[in-house]
This record gives sequence, structure tokens and C-alpha cells, in this order.
Amino acid sequence: KICAVCTKRPRSTFSVSHAHNRSKRWLYPNVHRMRFIFIDDPKAKVHHASVCTKCLKRGKIRKVI
Repeated sequence: KICAVCTKRPRSTFSVSHAHNRSKRWLYPNVHRMRFIFIDDPKAKVHHASVCTKCLKRGKIRKVI
């Protein structure tokens, strides 16, 4: 569950109740396995890895179908 482009990974945080009781939990990035091409790559080599949706929206990669 790590993004191949921006290395975004799961992180631990707290769930805070109304009474401010804190319990640990994990926040996972929105990561999907896909085939893609880096926009900067002049050879346009196709990669197959996990990419977060934020990198896809920002235009850092182009999805290959």
C-alpha cells in the first residue's frame, strides 16, 4: 500500500471521541494497482505498480489501458 510515484504510505493516527478519548488507528492512502507511463519519461516505458489517485489527478502519470 505504497504509491510508486510519491511514496505515500500508511500512517498511524488517533481516533478522537467526543470525550477526547484517543485510540490508535491506521490511515491508508487511496492506492490502486495499474499500468501507467510517467509523463517525464521520453521512452514512454509502461510500468505496473500501485499508484495513489492524487498522483493520477495531478497529471504526474498517464494511465495505460
